[in-house]
Amino acid sequence: MPIKAPLSVLALASLLAACAPSASQPDVRAASCGIAPDLLGTFVTLPAGAFIKGEAPIYPEERPTMRLQVEGFQIQAHEVTNAQFAAFVEASGYVTDAERGIADGRLGAGSALFVHPDGNPDTEPTWTLAGEATWRTPLGADSDLTGREQAPVVHVSQRDAAAYAAWAGGRLPSEVEWEYAASLGLPDPSDPASGAYRDGTPRANTWQGVFPVVDLGTDGFQGASPVGCFEPDQLGLYDMIGNVWEWTDTPYATARHTIKGGSFLCADNFCRRYRPAARQPQETDFSSNHIGFRIVRDLPVEQGE
Repeated sequence: MPIKAPLSVLALASLLAACAPSASQPDVRAASCGIAPDLLGTFVTLPAGAFIKGEAPIYPEERPTMRLQVEGFQIQAHEVTNAQFAAFVEASGYVTDAERGIADGRLGAGSALFVHPDGNPDTEPTWTLAGEATWRTPLGADSDLTGREQAPVVHVSQRDAAAYAAWAGGRLPSEVEWEYAASLGLPDPSDPASGAYRDGTPRANTWQGVFPVVDLGTDGFQGASPVGCFEPDQLGLYDMIGNVWEWTDTPYATARHTIKGGSFLCADNFCRRYRPAARQPQETDFSSNHIGFRIVRDLPVEQGE
């Protein structure tokens, strides 16, 4: 049986601000869409340039607004997938933080899932630490990766993501690099939310409806989608906004790192963090089914000069 335990007050606050994943909803629609096979694992080169960090802030933590210069780099066109992470684990024998905690029988071990009321008036939405939820079993013991090979890997901590990045010959982006890429990719630079909606129509995987009561699924999903199911941004990057939050290598506070981009749980009425400037702290060793990552690479010296 899954181990369920209350989350700490700090973890609960962070997750509520970052929106809540639903353990009872499917996390991937049948893989009838997704990025073209020849684009899997590809990178987009961003030249050096300047941008406004924290532009049009909504939440206090998005300030101060400042103009920053950024060196050029390469960024993976999509979030790291389950198939990519599986190749890493097979080659390296790596064990994630969630898996290690479960194996050690550590109190409170597991990864975060959210129990959804599903219309049952006797069930209240509540966070749990599920002791059988890992990247291999994203919704618990009765789930697996069948049909989810091209979905973003989740239930990975910041350390897990950094370990994959090093193995793959890259690194995690800094918060500034991530926001630079997301800002340059906006379909409408004058509208920070244009990566999520166009004339009220979803163009990214977010929550439509009243969170956490009703998810209308207008965008076609009530959970994470395979990477590339939505149109790329102006740079050719997929799912920079929505789908799953993405780890960066930027510390936020003690034992916390910054996540960016929002997720499939961000709604107008609660979590409007589907904008480049949005940022959120998350415990470095924490994981959930709505946090993933993508990696970056430094430019070759001749290109970076």
